[in-house]
Amino acid sequence: MVAEHEKPWSPLAPDEVATLLRDAPFPWWIAGGYAIDHFVGRTTRPHGDIDVLLLHHDHEKLRRLTAGWDCWVADPPGRLRPWPLGENLAPQIHDIWCRPNPDAPWAIQFMLDDGTACHWQSRRNAAITRPLADLGARSETGIPYLAAEIQLFYKAKSPRPKDLLDFEAALPLLADEQREWLADAIRLAYGDGHAWLKKL
Repeated sequence: MVAEHEKPWSPLAPDEVATLLRDAPFPWWIAGGYAIDHFVGRTTRPHGDIDVLLLHHDHEKLRRLTAGWDCWVADPPGRLRPWPLGENLAPQIHDIWCRPNPDAPWAIQFMLDDGTACHWQSRRNAAITRPLADLGARSETGIPYLAAEIQLFYKAKSPRPKDLLDFEAALPLLADEQREWLADAIRLAYGDGHAWLKKL
C-alpha cells in the first residue's frame, strides 16, 4: 500500500490557487519556486508542487474555507495524518497537504508561520520579523507572491539542488536592501558560516 506522502502530485497553478482562496478572510502568499519565478519574471524550472504561506493563527479559517477538501497535516517530524474540521492545530504543526478528494492527487501545500495581525515572525528565529504589508507583492492579475528574499531565507536552511537554482536565478536581481535583509536573516538563523553569505 502506498503511503499518503508518496502519492502523486498534480499541483494547482497560481491562478487556480487564487480562485480557491478568493474569499479567504486572511492574508496568504504563493511561496516556493513560484515566488522566485514571479520575482525573476520567467519560469526557471519545473515545479512538482505549489506552496502557499499563511499565518498559523489563521489555520482554522483555512480549514473552513477548504471544508470540502481532503486535508492532512504533518505532525513533527513529518508524519501525515487527516485534519478533520474543527481541529485546532498545535503550534509545532507547520505543513498542510490538501487535495479535492481522497482519490485525487495532492494539489496544494499550505505552510504555517508565526505572526500577529500586523507582522510576520520567523519560527526559525523570533528576531526575524517583517510587516505583513511588506511580506510580498502582487502580480498584474492580483495574485500575492512571497518576497524573493524571504523565500530564499526559507530555502537557505538546508539547500537542495532546486534551492540553489532558485538562489542563483534570483541573486542578480536582488536590490541592495533585499541582499542586506537576506544576509542578516541568514546570519541570525543559520550562522556566519553559511555558504550563501559569500555571494551576498
